[in-house]
Amino acid sequence: MRKIKLYIAISLDGYIARPDGDLDWLTTFPNPEVSDYGYQEFYDTIDTIIMGGKTHRTIVAMAIPWPYEDKTSYIVSRQQGGSSTQQIRILNDNPIQAITQLKEQEGKAIWLVGGGELVALLLNHDLIDSMIITTIPTLLGSGIPLFPTPIKGSDWNVVHTQSYTNGVMTTEYEISKK
Repeated sequence: MRKIKLYIAISLDGYIARPDGDLDWLTTFPNPEVSDYGYQEFYDTIDTIIMGGKTHRTIVAMAIPWPYEDKTSYIVSRQQGGSSTQQIRILNDNPIQAITQLKEQEGKAIWLVGGGELVALLLNHDLIDSMIITTIPTLLGSGIPLFPTPIKGSDWNVVHTQSYTNGVMTTEYEISKK
C-alpha cells in the first residue's frame, strides 16, 4: 500500500499562507546556503500529487509552467467542472473514496501538497501516513492555518529532524500505530 505524505512549509505561528494565499514570506526568507530543505530528495520518492482546489488555483495564478509535469496530479475541488488532462485529474465527487483507491494502487508515495482544508479532511479519515513540516521562523500573525479546526486528534512520532543555519527546521513525523 502506498503512503500519503504531507510535505509542507509553515510559519512559526502555524500558517501555510497569508490570508490572501500569498507565499511571499517563503520566497523572501533569507537562505544564504541556497538550500532546498530536502525538497528534491523528497520529490524523487513520489509519483502522485494531491492538492486542494485553492492550492491549485494559487499555483495556476503564478503564471508559471506547471511545476509537477512529471507526476500525476489530483485536484480535490468542490467546484464542479474543470477539465482533466493526462497529468492533472479533477476529483469533484467522493474524494475520500478516490484517494483511498489511489493508496491501494502500485507506485511510489503520494504527496499531499495542501491546503489546510484538504489536510484536515484526510486527517479526519486517517489517510495521512507521515508529515514532513518545514518551519520557517517568521510570524505571519494571521493567514491560512495548516490545521484548520475541527480535526480529529491523533498521535505522531518524530522520525527525523534537520535544522539549518538560518533557523529553518524540518521535522518528519509518522502516525503512531497504537
